[in-house]
Order: sequence, then C-alpha cells, then structure tokens
Amino acid sequence: MLIGRQEVTSHAGRIDLLAIAPDASLVLIELKRNRTPREIVAQALDYASWVEQLGPEKIAQIYQRFSNGDGLDAAFQRHFGMELDEEALNQSHQVIIVAAELDDSTERIISYLNSRDIAINVVFFQVFQHGTEQFLSRAWLIDPGETQSNVVTTTKAKGEKEPWNGEYYVSFGDLSSRSWEDARQYGFISAGGGTWYSQTLKLLSPGDRVWVKIPKTGYVGVGRVTEAVVSINDFVVKTPAGERPALEVLKHADKYRRNSDDPAKAEYFVRVEWLDTVPVEKAIDEVGSVTRTASASP
Repeated sequence: MLIGRQEVTSHAGRIDLLAIAPDASLVLIELKRNRTPREIVAQALDYASWVEQLGPEKIAQIYQRFSNGDGLDAAFQRHFGMELDEEALNQSHQVIIVAAELDDSTERIISYLNSRDIAINVVFFQVFQHGTEQFLSRAWLIDPGETQSNVVTTTKAKGEKEPWNGEYYVSFGDLSSRSWEDARQYGFISAGGGTWYSQTLKLLSPGDRVWVKIPKTGYVGVGRVTEAVVSINDFVVKTPAGERPALEVLKHADKYRRNSDDPAKAEYFVRVEWLDTVPVEKAIDEVGSVTRTASASP
C-alpha cells in the first residue's frame, strides 16, 4: 500500500515511492530513469538508512500528507483487512528498484547484498505495443520470497541494537478467518491468503520458540515448534476420536477449502507444543523480548 511519494529525506534527497507491507514493514521503491545503475543502488541504500529511523508518528505524518489527511490505521485496515500493529510498524524494511535493465556488475552487487541478508531487489519492466494496445511485462531479479525472508532477518530494535535471542514473533491476525481457540486446542499457528503472509512460516524449524500476538490485542501464547510448515491439505489434528484432517475439524475449514488447491492463497500450518496460552480476553499487551517476525496473516 503506497503511503508516500517524492518524500523529502533528511539527507536532502527524495524517495520516489514509499509503501507499507501487510506485516507493517516499509518498502522503499526507487525508479531508474537517467541515473547510472550503480548510482541508484547507492542512493537507494542511502535513503534506506533514513527510512530505518522512521517512528510510528513520522510514518503517520507522511501518509497524512500523501492522502490529504487520511489516517494510516484506518487505511491499513481497509487495504489489508486487518488492524495495523504499531509495535511491528517499521521493524524491518526492504528496497525495490524498478528498471528496464541493469548492467552485470550492478546485478552482482544486488545479489551480493541479498546474500548478506540486505533486503533489496529489482523488478524489470518492458512495454510492448500491439496495434492500439500496450502491454507491460515484469520480472524479478531475485525471487521475492527470498527477499521477504531477508526482511525478516533485518528486524531492528529501537535505539541501541541488541542481539537476536533466537525466538520468533508470530502475528495471529484476522480472527474472522482463523480461530485462536482452535490453535490452542490442536497446537498450531497458521497464515494464508497470499504468499506474503505464509512465506515466512518456512523460516520456522522444529525446536524454535514462538511468541504469538493478536494485533491490537496482545500476546496470547508461547510455544515450541515441533514440525515444519505444511499446507491445509496435509495438516491433521488430534481429536478424541483420533487423527482427522484439519479440513474436517477446524472452525473456518470451509474458508480454507476454497483456496486449498492454490499454493499462493492456501492456509499453511506449523505444529506447536504450547508452553503457555491464554484466551483472547486475557491477552497480555506488553512489549516482550527482541524477536524476529515469523508470519503476518490477513
């Protein structure tokens, strides 16, 4: 969702486009025009150093200017169908360069940065004319899922940097399409509705500890991952009558069934052994440990 255009930085430059992603990370978008490829990469990284320092109040001000007075929280809710979690806002960011082409050395630079967990990518475009119609094609330099994983690994702490404690933060969003009581009872976390929401569940491995928060509500559980991510079609739950497919048991199974055969939109599950959980009405709304975001679900 775009939140700013030609935003002036404290470095005396102008960011072409600024956007926010479903997990509340920021996306800096630079358009390559008449600048040399290496120049735009360096400039984008310079702008990113400014974006990293933006707090919730400043981000809200940027969006108000862009939208002529609209509120960021309400716009985020309309666009993504879930509430904006201010605690997660701008905990990470990525850079996207839009270009018709890049030289080989610049591609190597961007690939190198990604291999060092710097979330930067390029989307190439070409315009084709066919009669009176124009067609736009696009292709990514690096798999967007890989870049998104890098976004997760670059989570920042406010003020002085602290070492990552090896634990993950999970956003259990949109209670209209997933049930926290089901998750407590059957031992899982889930995300779906788009690859952005479910992709980072792949980062979780057996033994990882996860802290689960419902946006704008609070923390509701902490557990340890016991199995890697699987799709709804392959997830089973333990009931008094034995193991049964999740599609036959879960509260929102009918919704999951609609997209179960679509790899991009299907719901994905990670089995968890709960160490402690509370019902939604007893959620704990406190800032916890320094963690990495593992998923953000619609």
